[in-house]
Amino acid sequence: MWLERFSGQTSQSVQLGPSTIPRRPGLSPRTSSLSASSLYGSTESLPATARIPNGSSLKHELGGSPAADVADPLEVLRSIIGTAKIDGDNGAEDLVQAGKRPEALETDIEFGDLSLEEFASKAPIVLPTLQDARSNGVTRVVEDFEKEKDKFADLHKSILACDEVLKSVETYLTSFRADLANVSAEIESLQSRSTSLNNKLDNRRAVEKVLGPEVEAMTIPPGVVRKITEGVVDDSWVQALQELEKRSRAIDAKLKEGKDIKALQDIRPFIDNVSNKAVERIRDYVVAQIKALRSPSINAQVIQYNSFLRYKDVFAFLAKRQAGLAEEISQAYINTMRWYYSSHFGRYKAALEKLNIHAIDQNDAIATEGSTRGGKGASYDAFSIGRRMDVLRTTNDTAIPSHAAEEDKSSHYLEVSFRAFNLALVDNACAEYSFLAEFFAKQPFQTTHRKFNEIFQPVFELGQALTKQLTEHSYDALGILACVRLNQHFAFELQRRKVPAGESYINSTNMLLWPRFQIVIDSHCDSIRKATTSLSGKPSGSALSLTSSPAASTTAPHPLTQRFANFVQGILALSSEAGDDEPVSNSIGRLRNDFEGFLTKLSKGISEARKRQRFLYNNYSLVCTIIAETEGKLADELKRYYLEKRESQEVES
Repeated sequence: MWLERFSGQTSQSVQLGPSTIPRRPGLSPRTSSLSASSLYGSTESLPATARIPNGSSLKHELGGSPAADVADPLEVLRSIIGTAKIDGDNGAEDLVQAGKRPEALETDIEFGDLSLEEFASKAPIVLPTLQDARSNGVTRVVEDFEKEKDKFADLHKSILACDEVLKSVETYLTSFRADLANVSAEIESLQSRSTSLNNKLDNRRAVEKVLGPEVEAMTIPPGVVRKITEGVVDDSWVQALQELEKRSRAIDAKLKEGKDIKALQDIRPFIDNVSNKAVERIRDYVVAQIKALRSPSINAQVIQYNSFLRYKDVFAFLAKRQAGLAEEISQAYINTMRWYYSSHFGRYKAALEKLNIHAIDQNDAIATEGSTRGGKGASYDAFSIGRRMDVLRTTNDTAIPSHAAEEDKSSHYLEVSFRAFNLALVDNACAEYSFLAEFFAKQPFQTTHRKFNEIFQPVFELGQALTKQLTEHSYDALGILACVRLNQHFAFELQRRKVPAGESYINSTNMLLWPRFQIVIDSHCDSIRKATTSLSGKPSGSALSLTSSPAASTTAPHPLTQRFANFVQGILALSSEAGDDEPVSNSIGRLRNDFEGFLTKLSKGISEARKRQRFLYNNYSLVCTIIAETEGKLADELKRYYLEKRESQEVES
């Protein structure tokens, strides 16, 4: 213990004193983490102030003269460690340098309450040797190591695994560093290339901004040329043709400016060739559609709207490039449609002619004696309007089909056939005129008007022939007047659809209807006048005869009054929207005057004045009753007139 101080190792120091020397504890058990050398070098229990420095200071302390009342330290040491006497001042140093150590070293000395001198003067105590202490410590270390060696082995393996992982991480980081350097170099290269490309792009944009429009105007896209020369005529073909026309106009404008550009001179022949090819394709397409119109049972309006109007710009291109060819194609279309409408309307007229029409002739005059077909046993009434007004009020714009007309076995009035034919004529005329005005939009109005008349002239002639056939020998005044009103409605429809070319047909039809209506009215007036002339004006004859005076005992209305009132009511109903400047106003005035003359002369056959006035009152009252619900200006005037006549007879009675 004391020798370790001399060899430079730290050890525990003891503080000497008469009463404060502590009892040293025994050796503590060693753990596996302690080595054998730690048994001799521990200074954990010694305070810092008790440590004695090593080295040459020991010699200096030993070489000093001791105090007179203090024992020689060497002797005390000798008595403790039990060695031979050490002589001289350098005895301790020699002992230390010789490296001699006692065989056994006491590690646990109990001083008790004794001082060092007192302890040294007593008999020596047998202490455990250093070898025993060392052997005991090593044994405990080995035992602890045996217990913990598995943990040490696992720790060793973990350290080796960590070393391997660290090596792989080191390799990865080294490779990553090299790759990162390569990427950095590539990024720098890309940045330089990007800068170069941006500069080139800016330069190219600047050049394209200046030259782009010029180059674009002087080129024809290959797709446009391929579509025009090889493609099917459809919407995209029309777009390609419009693009060609746009480029052609731009090039022509630059040539007119006098610019001497070689590219313009080179592309002009190419554009002409493509344009000629387009004209050829348009010609073939239009001619094929015209031929399709001659197919049996074909609907011309379907071809017009799906094949012509849909591609009307192509014909305008043809007319601009080849005016003569366009005129020839137009004439071919006119001839085709002329044949188309004349053939179809010819068959339709023949079908309408098969309808059974009531034959109303001059024997059905209003005052004809012995006429029975207009009476109760007849299948028709020539003097009553009845349901015949439906032909004007109906909202059905569909004409009678040809097969329906051929199979219809019922009888009709003449206005039914007139309406069916003219309704179909007006509808087709409006559709054809609208097509011509839209398809030939680049042509003057007079040209369109002329083409329309050329196409529909045969149809107009068929319509006039049918009108003449229906009315020429008919005395159906109500039917003829209904045809007049229908003709006026057709005129309004032509005006609404903006088809002025049909006015000539409307006017010519009126020229056929109005004169015939006047002839029929004249016939009725003549029959009344003849009946009036046959009256004697004296009280005699039978009341059942139209030309005889009533019996003295009856004041009932005359049968002619019933016919006259129904007939006038029909004329007024058909003229509800007419003015007093029409021929109808004059016709009604003539009928009224002749009828009054007949009643006046007939009433003179009644001998009693009171019965005479009652007779006239009843006749005027019947007329007022029949025409009471009729509307219109002419009807209001006539109702007012007969009310006054009736009231005058009532006052006098």
